[in-house]
Amino acid sequence: MNKIKVGIIGLGHIGKNHARILSELGEADFAAVHDADQTNTQQIASLYNTRAVGSLEEFAEQIDAATIATPTPTHFEIGKFLLERGKHLLIEKPITENTADAKKLVEIAHERGLVLQVGHVERFNPVMSSLEEWLTRPRFIEAHRLSPYPHRSIEIGVVLDLMIHDLEIILHLVRSPVKHIDAVGVPVLSRSEDIANARIRFENDCVANISVSRVSPEKMRKIRVFQSEGYLSLDYQNQSGELYRREGMQIVREAVEIEKDEPLKRELRSFVECSREGAQPKVTGSQATAALELAVEITRQIEEQNAK
Repeated sequence: MNKIKVGIIGLGHIGKNHARILSELGEADFAAVHDADQTNTQQIASLYNTRAVGSLEEFAEQIDAATIATPTPTHFEIGKFLLERGKHLLIEKPITENTADAKKLVEIAHERGLVLQVGHVERFNPVMSSLEEWLTRPRFIEAHRLSPYPHRSIEIGVVLDLMIHDLEIILHLVRSPVKHIDAVGVPVLSRSEDIANARIRFENDCVANISVSRVSPEKMRKIRVFQSEGYLSLDYQNQSGELYRREGMQIVREAVEIEKDEPLKRELRSFVECSREGAQPKVTGSQATAALELAVEITRQIEEQNAK
């Protein structure tokens, strides 16, 4: 099996996790790292026995594929640079700041036959397999995603930071055009919203209610999906779940068996495999763009209301 050469751009909190996992993946040659902070670059390179490079040009010469874990405003320029040089990409979510840039990256990747995967990591959470196996026709979806203030990714609001995970999952599950959106949000510690709620009605009449906060004292990542025969309650964080189904005039609870694993490890392994084989990733650039478009509209509604 030929190993592809993979590198990482951006060595903050997320990028360091990418480095840890890539160094352990036998399927890939961890070829290079690059970060604006050269001291950080050297430290990570030494820790994982890879090459520290000082420029994007040099980075591109060392790799076949790359993960981009830099701040969101830089995703487009870095992604475009590498795609135009024939490199497969995994870009952390959100794919870009706006849909025009996202569509441009999708177009370049398509024209050049390159993998463009986006880091909606919850799609690789083992709980998703249980949900997809059980799903028939969702009627109501409720999602909660809470975290303490991160002191990173604050250049974007909580909708683009956290809610976009659930938006991408819900679009994947419902598979129907959006009919109507009601959204509210408020800033607390940031200039943009830190708490938000969106209620989305789809054309097939499924309704999704999503609440997010990055100023919570607790962490929570949960989803409940209701169908006519019952509902599934899943905890992404603890990788656990329960099924509540109708049995006559009673509701019966069953534990859901979930084989625990690290979602990011599954995501990176999948990216390496797709890049090596030219396969379509689980979360494509187009799917990520659809989630971004929805997140941008929710953000627009919140900003419009807060400006009144």
